[in-house]
Amino acid sequence: MTTTDARPETAHGPHGYAKEKETHLKRLRRVEGQIRGLQRMVEEDVYCIDILTQVSASTKALQSFALQLLEEHLRHCVAHAATEGGEEVDAKVAEATAAIARLLRT
Repeated sequence: MTTTDARPETAHGPHGYAKEKETHLKRLRRVEGQIRGLQRMVEEDVYCIDILTQVSASTKALQSFALQLLEEHLRHCVAHAATEGGEEVDAKVAEATAAIARLLRT
């Protein structure tokens, strides 16, 4: 999302992840550290299987984060749209479905 994107949910207050923002940032910093570790491993010519093991761990960490964020989106944004009814609920469900499809492709 760019800074020029205007999402309808911004009018409804904080995003679903707002309560856990610091926890999420901490998790993402850990993933960032894992990625830096991968760079070091390549620079240091570490055995390829060891690098692949770290890639797997990093991928799982990102997937776990994505699932948590998706759950918060469903509980907050989609649930809010459901109480409002109308076209917004259909749009939020379609948006969540597309996000799930993207996650399944990874």
